[in-house]
Amino acid sequence: MLKINRQTDYAVRIILSLSKRPGGTRVPTSEIQREMLIPPALIQRIVAELASGGFILTQAGRDGGITLAYPPAQITLLQVVEHFEGTIFLSDCVVKPEDCPFSTRCPVTRRWARLKNTIRDELDRTTFQELVDDALAIESELILPDPTALKSDSGINKIDLPVE
Repeated sequence: MLKINRQTDYAVRIILSLSKRPGGTRVPTSEIQREMLIPPALIQRIVAELASGGFILTQAGRDGGITLAYPPAQITLLQVVEHFEGTIFLSDCVVKPEDCPFSTRCPVTRRWARLKNTIRDELDRTTFQELVDDALAIESELILPDPTALKSDSGINKIDLPVE
């Protein structure tokens, strides 16, 4: 099964959360951890890895926190995924065709290579600014209930009972 690991998913969530804020906003890691539902045991390790990859800047101390190192339009999903996962490939035969006894005559190897390129291209085209824009579009499509409709007397017929 093709699947990104949990740390990669959390790293994407952290970058997305920071991307939704105005540029240069410093956010405590505890706030990101709560907002993005990241286990406390993992947040520091993932933040350290994002910092070592140059995606975020960290500042320790009472007023510390994390901020994006680049604008969201300059960070792609491919960059984050491959930083945590390594180069994406679907089969060993694509990486080391010389190790496959069928590589010169195998039609599947060509498909694996094409699929790998398609996935990588899509991830490389997807910037975090696009993801922010998508998130805003999704939020605007949500229909929120009218708060005035929740009043006790709206839409309910009152029944007058005789008082004895």
